[in-house]
Amino acid sequence: MGSFPARLATLVTGRRRSWLVLAAMVAIALGVIGTLQGAKAPSAVSALPAGSESAQVAQLEKRFPNHELAAVMAVFTRSDGGTLTKANLAAAKQVGQSLGAKVGRNATKPVVWSDGEAAVVNVMINADRPNSEIADTIGSLRDVAHSTAPAGLVVQITGGPAFGADIASAFDGANFTLLAVTVGIVAVLLLLTYRSPILWLVPLAVVGLADEVAAKVTAWVGELTGLPFDVGIISVLVFGAGTNYALLLISRYREEVTGTAEHRAALAAAVRGTVPAILASNVTVVLSLLTLLLTLMPNTRGLGVAAAIGLAIALIFALVLLPAALAVCGRRLFWPFVPAPDRPQQRPVGTVWRRAATGVTRRPLPVVLASVAVLGVLACGLIGTRVGLSQLEQFRVPSESAAGLQTVSRHFPAGETAPVTVIANSDSTDQVVKAARNVPGVDAVRPAGTSGDGLVRIIVVESAAPGSDGSLQTVRGLRDAVHAVPGADALVGGQNAQDVDIRAASKHDLLTVAPLILGVVFLLLVVLLRSLLAPVLLVLINTASAVAAIGAGTWVGKTLFGFPALDVNVPLVAFLFLVALGIDYTIFLAHRVRQEAAKSGTRAAVVEAVAHTGAVITSAGIVLAGVFAALGVLPLTTLAQLGLIVGLGVLIDTLLVRTIVVPAVISLVGDRFWWPGRIRRSDEAAGDAEATDRDQVPARA
Repeated sequence: MGSFPARLATLVTGRRRSWLVLAAMVAIALGVIGTLQGAKAPSAVSALPAGSESAQVAQLEKRFPNHELAAVMAVFTRSDGGTLTKANLAAAKQVGQSLGAKVGRNATKPVVWSDGEAAVVNVMINADRPNSEIADTIGSLRDVAHSTAPAGLVVQITGGPAFGADIASAFDGANFTLLAVTVGIVAVLLLLTYRSPILWLVPLAVVGLADEVAAKVTAWVGELTGLPFDVGIISVLVFGAGTNYALLLISRYREEVTGTAEHRAALAAAVRGTVPAILASNVTVVLSLLTLLLTLMPNTRGLGVAAAIGLAIALIFALVLLPAALAVCGRRLFWPFVPAPDRPQQRPVGTVWRRAATGVTRRPLPVVLASVAVLGVLACGLIGTRVGLSQLEQFRVPSESAAGLQTVSRHFPAGETAPVTVIANSDSTDQVVKAARNVPGVDAVRPAGTSGDGLVRIIVVESAAPGSDGSLQTVRGLRDAVHAVPGADALVGGQNAQDVDIRAASKHDLLTVAPLILGVVFLLLVVLLRSLLAPVLLVLINTASAVAAIGAGTWVGKTLFGFPALDVNVPLVAFLFLVALGIDYTIFLAHRVRQEAAKSGTRAAVVEAVAHTGAVITSAGIVLAGVFAALGVLPLTTLAQLGLIVGLGVLIDTLLVRTIVVPAVISLVGDRFWWPGRIRRSDEAAGDAEATDRDQVPARA
């Protein structure tokens, strides 16, 4: 580790080498982007838990005739909310025939519920196609329905294919909007941080190029592995982490160049001083992300692989391309506040942060107790929180399909919008139907055809609303009942069964991966800090901070944004990001404390480290929080919740934990913080050297 930063500094800061590195990195980046231009990441919308019962049913359904067909529902109501007349029903039938003609299949006759206020016509379409093609078909059906329905008759096109099409349409342009918002946030914050109209352009250009390379490489890997992931999260991570690395490096560069006439020598010193912390931070996050390979959810595994690749690319660009660009540009990048040896600072470095750290270290115990209380209060936001969103709750944008499903749920049995599918051996049909009918919460059971090779498909309609606790309980009871039928080999699938499996898989993933993440962080802190006690304390602090952030974010989401529950994927992914990204700032601070402790002891080193890193850590935290907040422009509730929780958590971690809690704990423990190792102070080393010299001087005769 010690020689690598020195060799890297020599490579990227040399007068000629920096130009060669700059040209080579840009050429490689453009080559990768051009070569992988056509790569496209798999969609993460419909991924099911690996090996789950609902996934098995989805596979078995492919053995049935016309398995590729799915029903699109045309829902008819009067604009005045009244009872449908015979003329209305005749018009609905005519619209249905037009819809059937559009796709080349016959539509069903209008089905009216007992209140007489709504009717449904079903038409089958081929759903075994890319989302873009299905969206085109849905758009055509809506054009036909809206143009042929008479005045006073409202028609809404909904159902599974329509819902998926609306999801795809909601993302049209969303990733570009996310990228634009992210770039804008980073640009503004860098401009405010550096107070230079020039300097911010360099890290922004480097990170932007890294993001484009990461987008192409991760899409290519997604195609090879078939693992889906959310593209927007990868972009946010690359921008957030890459900007953080840039802030740390440039802050140290500014510090070094103030006392050095040769800017390349100052940059080399900055690279040597920051590479260990940046590298340790990146390795921690990457290894934490790779623990997601042990999860059951395909989109979570895909996120782990893609995010790890994206952050590795961000690291390479931050440690190779960025310092080369800084070396080429020189100290004039800091204009108009150009640091120079002949311009001494008017006040000590980090005056505000030094005062804060001095106050914290003066009475560390009360500060620690008060901070623990604050974190505990924030964590209470998790009390009473429901985990799991229904289908209608998962998307934040209005759509015709969602409105149509709500109309159906008001006038028809709630379970009709998302029936459960049972696949069993056909010679056990009667026994399975009987067992299903006896399950509490089941409204109707009807066979729906055979596969021709010994399987039967049975449709089960529940009385509870899809996604509700009652619906999920009915699915569990249904599975117990049909599994008990001898020789039936019955399996239960469908949307509600998928919800059950996804929630079970998410709970398994959280309980499996969260301890592994903490273990990875602990081991890497042991290696970096050469201590056992320090990693234990820092991991405990980070865990408490993460739980508090999830609690605070959940409360804010419910109170201000009306989120009804947490999505099942949010607790694990938020915990991962909060721990793995939050430990970045711990590493930056603790690494600097260890460096300073060799000069003045641990307690004094805390003040000096906070004074030198407080501004850059705060700036980095605000940037990271800002880019995660940009996820709110996407239509998925999951991503909005993740952006809110992680963004708020980063601010808590930056302003409270890293500025107050960690310095207070280190000051409270003192030099024992590094147990079982110890800090060898520079004055001790000097004293040992003097003693050695005296021993080696011959005594005078």
